Amino acid sequence: MTIAFFFLVWGILHEGEEETPWMVAGIGASVVLGSAVVMREIFLRKAKNRYLLVERTLDYNVKHFPSQSRLGEENKLSLERNAAIIKDIQKKSEAARSLGKVSGGHLEVFEICSEYLSITERQMETVGVGSPRIAALRRGREIVGELHRYHLLSWAEIESRTLTQKARNYVTISEKLNTAQEALTVLNSALQFYPNDPQLTQSESALKDFTASIKVSHWIEQAERAVFKGNYKRGISLYRDALFFLAREDVKTKDREAIAAKINFEIESLRGLSAKKEIIKNSTQSYEND
Repeated sequence: MTIAFFFLVWGILHEGEEETPWMVAGIGASVVLGSAVVMREIFLRKAKNRYLLVERTLDYNVKHFPSQSRLGEENKLSLERNAAIIKDIQKKSEAARSLGKVSGGHLEVFEICSEYLSITERQMETVGVGSPRIAALRRGREIVGELHRYHLLSWAEIESRTLTQKARNYVTISEKLNTAQEALTVLNSALQFYPNDPQLTQSESALKDFTASIKVSHWIEQAERAVFKGNYKRGISLYRDALFFLAREDVKTKDREAIAAKINFEIESLRGLSAKKEIIKNSTQSYEND
């Protein structure tokens, strides 16, 4: 943007026969650049303040919500106690939703829901036949069960998406793979509760494709480096590794066939170059021997 502004001003002043158009344009561009830096600093500061506010709100809600251990303080959940716990969980759910993309809030609600479901499962085993608590506990488990699912899926989505984006931004292959594996771990932990959820299975499949593409890209890059150094045999071997992994992992990306075709083309090209190199080498040795 700054460079474009510089040439725009320079062009206008140059046509106006200004004696030093580059100087005026440079000063103007410097002002624009300085303003951009200031505005960026203001924006980042506001964003940081918003994040801190969200974090403080989350901490407040967590501290003022009944802890998991307190849910199980009483041996018997009365109708009033059960209704109060459900109401508190719903309030906590609303707070987590209001925090938007803060995954910690969703995880907190999920854990509380898990505790409630565990306690009520034990309560259902001991409740007397015909007790009004049966209907209340069943209704509570239905309500909390839906929240349990929603907040677990929300947490998994936010965490896996954040980690995947971090993996894309990293430079080294180890950082990319480690972070992508963290994202897969998040999804796998959610799949333990809901193994047939289409959202989770699709995300897991896409993330596996992403991880495989990282490895394939790495082998292709290593092969290109070997070729650049004149080591054609090494390049062919690395390209074959990339092709083998591409087929073994059953990568479902749209570019899979194009990638495989490119690898095969490079392998054939290198075979020709390697053969020519070997002929030249043998000819040179024969000439030296003569």
